[in-house]
Amino acid sequence: MPTTIRLSGEIDIFTSPDLREDLMDVLRYSRSLLVLDLSGVAACDACGLGVLVGIQRRAKTMGITLSLTAARPYLSRLLRATGLNGIIPMTA
Repeated sequence: MPTTIRLSGEIDIFTSPDLREDLMDVLRYSRSLLVLDLSGVAACDACGLGVLVGIQRRAKTMGITLSLTAARPYLSRLLRATGLNGIIPMTA
């Protein structure tokens, strides 16, 4: 059974450190799939993208697949423009 976490607000230089810590805690209790629901994310900067990449790498070393879902159009475009959509699986 996947673990699903709904993120909301802004993922930026100010919120990234706490988000990273929170997601690291979630990984400890996840099994094989961690899904991040991005439907509530209003903004994301380079620091936010860094958190996603870092969590994806850590999840992979733990045998957990990270997947992103429900990204708003701007965030989908950002993930495609940076090539992260090829690194972190995305669903609609």
